[in-house]
Amino acid sequence: MTTEEKKDQIQEFKLEPDSELRFELESKTEKVYITLKSGFAEVFGTELVKGKAYEFTAGAKIAVFSWQGCVIELKGKTDVSYVARETPMVIYCNCHAALEIMRSDAEKENKKGPITMLVGPCDVGKSTLCRILLNYAVRMGRRPLFVDLDVGQGQISVPGTIGALLIERPASLDEGFSQEAPLVYNFGHKSPTINSTLYNMLYTQLAASVKEKIEAHKKTKASGVIINTCGWIKGAGYKEVTQIARTFEVDIILVLDQERLYNELVRDMPTFVKVVYLPKSGGVVERSQAARSENRDLRIREYFYGSPKNSVYPHSFDIKWSEVKIFKIGAPALPDSCLPLGMKAEDHLTKVVTLAPNPGILHHLLAVSYATKEEEIILSHVAGFVCVTNIDTERQTLTMLSPQPKPLPNNFLILSELQFMDSH
Repeated sequence: MTTEEKKDQIQEFKLEPDSELRFELESKTEKVYITLKSGFAEVFGTELVKGKAYEFTAGAKIAVFSWQGCVIELKGKTDVSYVARETPMVIYCNCHAALEIMRSDAEKENKKGPITMLVGPCDVGKSTLCRILLNYAVRMGRRPLFVDLDVGQGQISVPGTIGALLIERPASLDEGFSQEAPLVYNFGHKSPTINSTLYNMLYTQLAASVKEKIEAHKKTKASGVIINTCGWIKGAGYKEVTQIARTFEVDIILVLDQERLYNELVRDMPTFVKVVYLPKSGGVVERSQAARSENRDLRIREYFYGSPKNSVYPHSFDIKWSEVKIFKIGAPALPDSCLPLGMKAEDHLTKVVTLAPNPGILHHLLAVSYATKEEEIILSHVAGFVCVTNIDTERQTLTMLSPQPKPLPNNFLILSELQFMDSH
């Protein structure tokens, strides 16, 4: 390797106070390592340990922020790397400080802490800001609940789900938040627009579970809830946003990078709900449909195989068709001409349909439901997911990819429209 190439491989960045190093890595073959040489720095609210090399792989879009100033060594080839002096981190920190005052007041009076919802269009940094606020909260000794309603990406489980997770320690840079005992509901689609009736039912059920959890734990009650939403904010999506706010009894709505949405919410929300406008970070990048799809595949792959740094080995086994019952939620609408005069069709969007195993479910994810009766299927939370990797019609068996060995926790399985091609 020439001296010039070595220079390209290792770069040192001196960060002034309140500035951040931003870098992106698209290449699937490259890896990037960052090391904090001196001073103090954090990534999305997680503090960096001095002298430790942190590894990042394809798709990483990272911002290393420093309050007091620091020196960062970046090793490897990035697509973009630069130091930004303009950053909204001070504004985000003020947001956290305001939430912390509300938590302290709630703790003293044994009341409910702030229920905060983040809204805005796609790709403005809602998930990242959720992570920052949650990390700051646990660093203050809080135990907030994180609620993820973004079915497109899925931070708590696989995409196509909504869920809640108790946050007890800061997120690690490569693994994210510890995924112990999350509460997950299967929606089965990558956008709420596909079946908004079902989406509405599920987040209403999740809100009821969150209220129970808050009342049961004193520390969580004062720490409050942070809710991430998807980018569906126009037309019916706006009505959904206001409905979610009412269902979860939200106190604060943080609107990212959308002044029109901010003004509409100020107009339509009750006066006790604080609506706050926040700028997005200059480092936020708009993703293409292909990039979103790739990200979904990566999330599902990580569910079964873990991350590159912490790989896990899923199980593969055969199950007889007779051992499981497969259901699908939603059926095609019946045209009015097929119905007797004056009769209305039942809601086809939440109809539970029994499916016989068939080649059409190959490579699809199946949610393992906790339901014990058919009528409980829609609103039951799920134990986890399996993927159908093979169907043998002669032997009448399904080959499943599963994070845990046989037997399955339950024999009620719900079909998801999300697919995963297992290339291992």
